[in-house]
Amino acid sequence: MQVPFPFPHPLARLSRRFSLTLAAAVLAGCASTGGLQPQSTLGTANALESATSLEGAQLTPAAWPTHAWWESFGDAQLDQLVQAALAGQPGLKAAAARVRQADALAGVAGAPLYPQGVVSGRATRQRFSENSTTPQPLAGSWDWTADVQAGVGYEIDFWGKNQAALDAALGRAQAADVDRHAAELMLTTSLVRAYLKLDAAYLLRDLAEQTLQQRENTLKLTGSRVQAQLDSRLDMKQAEAALPATRERIAALNEQIALTRNQVAALTGQGPDAGIQIRRPAMQGDYVAAIPTAVPADLIGRRPDVVAQRWRVEAASQEIKVARAQFYPNVSLTAFAGVQSLGLSDLLNAGSRVLGIGPAISLPVFDGGRLRGNLGARQAEYDVAVEQYNGTLITALHDVVDQIVSLRWQAERSAQQQQALVLTQEGYDMATARYRNGVGSYLQVLSAESQVLQQKQLLIELQTRGRALHLELIRALGGGYAPQAAQPPQSPQSLS
Repeated sequence: MQVPFPFPHPLARLSRRFSLTLAAAVLAGCASTGGLQPQSTLGTANALESATSLEGAQLTPAAWPTHAWWESFGDAQLDQLVQAALAGQPGLKAAAARVRQADALAGVAGAPLYPQGVVSGRATRQRFSENSTTPQPLAGSWDWTADVQAGVGYEIDFWGKNQAALDAALGRAQAADVDRHAAELMLTTSLVRAYLKLDAAYLLRDLAEQTLQQRENTLKLTGSRVQAQLDSRLDMKQAEAALPATRERIAALNEQIALTRNQVAALTGQGPDAGIQIRRPAMQGDYVAAIPTAVPADLIGRRPDVVAQRWRVEAASQEIKVARAQFYPNVSLTAFAGVQSLGLSDLLNAGSRVLGIGPAISLPVFDGGRLRGNLGARQAEYDVAVEQYNGTLITALHDVVDQIVSLRWQAERSAQQQQALVLTQEGYDMATARYRNGVGSYLQVLSAESQVLQQKQLLIELQTRGRALHLELIRALGGGYAPQAAQPPQSPQSLS
């Protein structure tokens, strides 16, 4: 038969007091965080009107760039250079190191979710006071004190603070990983852009060499006409002066070729001598100004810069949860076991055992506004991240539209330029024929030649720009980046 306690059981009283304290702390925490809310709202790609701007563009599901998008230029040497850059560029290795660093910090952030254990031991030889609590015969003598202890602690994550800290760290790690892909895209597009510049320099040098050959032929013809007294010495001097200017142009283009080779070698992470081995580009391929059918909706998952900013928004939202949880009590359980003794001889005796277990609770009461200020700062950081995401999304969509608009007009400009070249070439042929037959003047030949040279140069520049626009469209569409599925960042309403 059990005799009831005349008063409530001590454990029951302790449990009730603990519960009341906890409830009061929760109410106090809610009151302290009242009125603080994020002020920014995540934008969506579909909310940005772009249908009219994209109207008329060719749509195809296959228009998303592939992972090895540079292969669309059809140049085996370019493929090798890109692979070398991806393997040896120090900037990419640094980005990979930042990913490893973020992963390691995520491991640190997740540690409080698990029990923490420590084993410690200490031995000290000391003189004990004769006028303290040390009993005889130890008082006034020298001896050892020793203690060996193992402790275990576990913080109960009532408010989700530790989990939110881990989620924030994981979000930053995801952002660092996506930044690595963004760095890869920046590197590969910079390399291909320099390669296009190298190809254009070769084409312009070909044009300059053709011009030099034509002017040498014209000089011979002018010499014959001077001997026949059909032209003056002035015409002869003008024909002679055109040759050094053309040779200077060839020399300038040779310099540009050498410097661009050096630039390509640097982008691949190699020394200057590697640039000397780069052969003339042999790019080919027909580029179509097509965009995917899912633009702009899927653009948020295809652009590394947009995806990375999404993860930063998610990390900032989790930091708000951490800041809110700091207003509430911190509850943990601790336990320890070990041995303590005065003198080493008794250290391992059963009577030297020490044991303990119990809960601990801490609650911020007066902090001078520190916690509230921290929460306000975390919410402001979230607003900054959201607005940066919204700005990145706007920039990304405009980037795609800009490339489509330029490609659309590029086709029109190339067609007109082709026609202009045909007409100026016909004019040059007529002027040369008249000059050869003694009817026209050298000035007419020189004028017609300058027009043909200008039109050919413009055509080379337009062809190079067409390839460059193809490259920029690939970059604007994310360069073949395909992220893993991720939950969208939380809205401000879910952070209250």
